[in-house]
Amino acid sequence: QVQLVESGGGSVQTGGSLRLSCVASKYTYYMAWFRQAAGKEREGVAAISHGSDGTTYVDSVRGRFTISRDVAKNTVDLQMNSLKPEDTAMYYCAAASDTYGLTLRPQAYSDWGQGTQVTVSS
Repeated sequence: QVQLVESGGGSVQTGGSLRLSCVASKYTYYMAWFRQAAGKEREGVAAISHGSDGTTYVDSVRGRFTISRDVAKNTVDLQMNSLKPEDTAMYYCAAASDTYGLTLRPQAYSDWGQGTQVTVSS
């Protein structure tokens, strides 16, 4: 089991930026960020593979968000720019083995952090 701890959430105005960070207790092949807005299902935002050579994003954030990781430090970051009110959600870090490949399906991820809140006001 992997323990994941997120940080970096907060409140910003539309167009602002935030950087989320997650530290894992040990190495995992894939790491990802998910989000869940009030009354909605959990949604995959971005995922990254071991060597950072593979990344994937949900269409709504592509070009605005960037996922990155430091394998040596077991960390994954999510740089969020040009934030919109619809980005408001609880953001979760997640980790997965190499069983399912690079994916944003939550079922593929076995370990989850507690979440960090992101609020974007108009």
